[in-house]
Order: sequence, then structure tokens, then C-alpha cells
Amino acid sequence: MKSVTLNAPAKVNYLLDVLRKRADGYHDLRMIMQRIALSDQIEITLLDNPGIYVTSDKGGVPDGPGNIAWRAAEAILSCSGREAGVRIRIVKKIPVAAGLGGGSSDAATVLIGLNELLGLGFSDEKLMQLGVKLGADVPFFIFKRAALAEGIGERLSPVDRLPAVWMVLVNPNVHVSTASVYQNLRLTKREDTYKMPTFSGNVDQLCAILSNDLESVTTERFPVIREIKSELLSLGARGVLMSGSGPTVFAVFADEGAARYCFDTVSKVSGWSSFLTRTI
Repeated sequence: MKSVTLNAPAKVNYLLDVLRKRADGYHDLRMIMQRIALSDQIEITLLDNPGIYVTSDKGGVPDGPGNIAWRAAEAILSCSGREAGVRIRIVKKIPVAAGLGGGSSDAATVLIGLNELLGLGFSDEKLMQLGVKLGADVPFFIFKRAALAEGIGERLSPVDRLPAVWMVLVNPNVHVSTASVYQNLRLTKREDTYKMPTFSGNVDQLCAILSNDLESVTTERFPVIREIKSELLSLGARGVLMSGSGPTVFAVFADEGAARYCFDTVSKVSGWSSFLTRTI
């Protein structure tokens, strides 16, 4: 049986502006997104008999249309006209419903892996067209670069010369409903016309743009996010921000040593999950 194993990286949002609500119920966004080394592992195997099967090392991961990775497999098989059998095994490292894009990354990785295994030859643009129907963040993980994402997240432009940084991620192990956050947000006051900063690899320059319109909504419901940010700053973080709709907070460090000291300290806090990682 043909098989491939790929990493599905998480992401953080350095910038997340919510500009307006659209007629279709979605929101127009402006985001600067960055992949990080914290990754799920996706093993995709072609089977002799048709059917799509998803398993995971963690409980509660659905098999069938309730799983975005399953839907990704269905979408690419349908587009290709193939009836291949597919088994997808997910080793979860990225927290679920954490604002880190784990499900979207898994789906993107399934599209990439099946394109390779089946020899379909679909371009990245074609895969992104399939991906945006699954979730707004899916195209970003196929793009494979730091990006300015606009529209609902499907219009991507590369962002160059962002600094490579180390990060400590802290998740307070509470569940955040993305839909609920968007229903209660206040739209950004920044102008629709946005001038992208010219980055030079400077960490302070990166930290100066950190902003997330969703943070105030999630923090109002979960004040522990404010506590996490304060703790990370006290441990030397150059900048801190909640990622996506939360509740994960990331802290930016210029070097591994400072990040590791923070991680070793904050990982002892009961009730919080912490991760040491870097940008990719």
C-alpha cells in the first residue's frame, strides 16, 4: 500500500483585523499569518477498496463528514474522479479549538498528500480553490509562506523578511467557540486601506504590529487570557498576543534561551498547557 507521512504545522496571527460582516454571513478580514513548528502528524495510506477512514491517537476525533480531514479527502477524490480508498491517521500535537488552525492545517495536508500519492498533478492554486470550501484558513497552509490574508482569508500575498523567532504558546484549556466570538465582536477602527509595513527582520518591528480584534471578546469571557499575557511579559517576552479566536496566547522571543526559560517556568502553572516552538 502506498503511504505518506507529513507534518501539519500550526499558525499564529500577528495581525487580525475584522473589517466588516458580509452578506453571506462571513466577515472580511485582514490578517498576517505565520506557520510555526508545532505540528500534527498526518499519515495517509491508499487502500485497495474505496472508502475514507480517519483515526487519531486522541479520543473524540470524529470519523466521517464531521472531520475536516475526511472532507478534504472526499473533496479531492470527487474532483479527481477517483474512487480510491484512503486511511488517514492523525497524531494530534496542536490543541483543538485553540486559535492555532490545527484542523485547517490537517485538511490542507490531506489535500497535499493525496495530490502526491495519486499523482494528480494539481497546482497549489487548484488545491487552494478546493481548500477554501473547507475552511477559510486552509489555503494559507497550502501557500506555505508567511502571508497577508484578505477577504475571508483566501486572498494571500507573501510577507517577506519577517524575523525568525522563538515562541512560547500557552493554552488555558478552555473551549472557545469561534462562531460565538464573531457574533460578539466590535469591528476594527483601522482604515480599510492598509499599508503593509516593510519588514527588515527586526523583532521589535514585528512586535509593534501585534493586534487582534477578537482578543477583547474572548478575554471578556475568559479573563485568564489577560493573566497569561501578564505572566509571559513578566518572563521576558518581547511581545504577546492571543492567536485567532483563542484562547491560546503566544509570546515572542528573539532567542531560544530566553524562550526556554519562560517555557520552563510557565509550564509549571497548573491548568495551563504550554509549548515551546519557533517560526518556520
